[in-house]
Amino acid sequence: MSNLEAEPAELVCTDRPVVGIQVLEPREVPLGGPRAMTVRRTLPQRERSLIGAWCFVDHYGPNDVAETGGMTVPPHPHTALQTVSWLFEGEVEHRDSSGAHAMVRPGEVNLMTAGAGIQHSEVSTPATTRLHGAQLWVALPDRDRHVAPFFEHAEPEAITVGAATLRVFVGELAGSRSPVRTFTALLGAQLDLPAGATVDLAVDERFEHGLLVDAGLAHLDGTEVPRTHLGYAAPGRSSVRIAAGDTPLRALLLGGEPLGEPIVMWWNFIARDHDEIVAVREQWQAEVIEGATDAGRFGIVEGWNGRALPAPVMPDVRLRPRD
Repeated sequence: MSNLEAEPAELVCTDRPVVGIQVLEPREVPLGGPRAMTVRRTLPQRERSLIGAWCFVDHYGPNDVAETGGMTVPPHPHTALQTVSWLFEGEVEHRDSSGAHAMVRPGEVNLMTAGAGIQHSEVSTPATTRLHGAQLWVALPDRDRHVAPFFEHAEPEAITVGAATLRVFVGELAGSRSPVRTFTALLGAQLDLPAGATVDLAVDERFEHGLLVDAGLAHLDGTEVPRTHLGYAAPGRSSVRIAAGDTPLRALLLGGEPLGEPIVMWWNFIARDHDEIVAVREQWQAEVIEGATDAGRFGIVEGWNGRALPAPVMPDVRLRPRD
C-alpha cells in the first residue's frame, strides 16, 4: 500500500529507553478522497520510529467495500524498503515492475523488496466485500538498500503452541520458519488465542517486540494492550507472555534486532538524508510522471491502464533522520 497522504508531514521520532511495556495508540490517517479508506497508523509516531527494522505499520478494516470503495492504489514508487502485505479478510491484486502479478489473500504473505527502486499497484478484487488487514514496511540496512527489486509469496502453515495458533510469515518462531528473504533479523507472526487463554513464547533476547492487537484485548507481560493499539517490549527478554481477555484474541507479533542506523522516510521513499529524498523524488517525477519510461530506475507496471501517482510537494524544511 502507498502512503497516499497528499501532504505527508515530517514526524520527528525518538526511540526512548523503555522499562516494562510501552503502549502506542494509533492515529487515523485518511487515504485519498471522502470515500477512501482510513487506516490506523501505529508506526512511526513521536514516541517510536522502529521495532527492529519494522518502520511502518498501517492497520485497516474491517471495511465494507460498498461504503469505502475498497482499495484502488495506482502505481507508486518505493526505495530501500520491503513491503509486507497481510490480510484477515478480502483479496487484493498486486502488480509490480519486477514483473510480479499476484493476489494477496488471508493467511498468505506477499513480500516485495523495493531495493534500488520499484513501482507497484494494489486493487481489491470485485469479489471482495470486506477488506481487513495490515500493511507493514521494513527498512533495508545500508549495505543492502540498493539490491535489485524482487517479489516473494508464501503460505505459512498454522502451528500450535499451547492454546495459541501461530502463522509465521517473516522470520522464525516456535520452530516455524518463513521462506521469504529478509536482510536483518526479523519476526512477523499472526497469533490467535481463545478467550481467557495465555501463552508463553520463547523469543530472541536481541529482539525488540511489538504486539499489534487486531481483535479482542491482550495482556503483554501483564500490561493491557487494547484493540488497535501496539504494545512494545524492549530487547532483553527470553520469553513473552501473551494473554487474551474475555473474547478471542487476534494479534500480530512483530520483532527484530534494532536496526542501529538512522533513516529518512518521506512519502514512499526511505533514504539516509534529505538530499537523497529530493533526488529520488525528482527522478520519479521525471521518468514516470512526465516521461512515462520503462527504462529508468522504477521500470513499468504491466497491465495497469492509467497514470501513476505523482509525488507530493516536498516540505519547506529539511527532513531529519529518525534513530
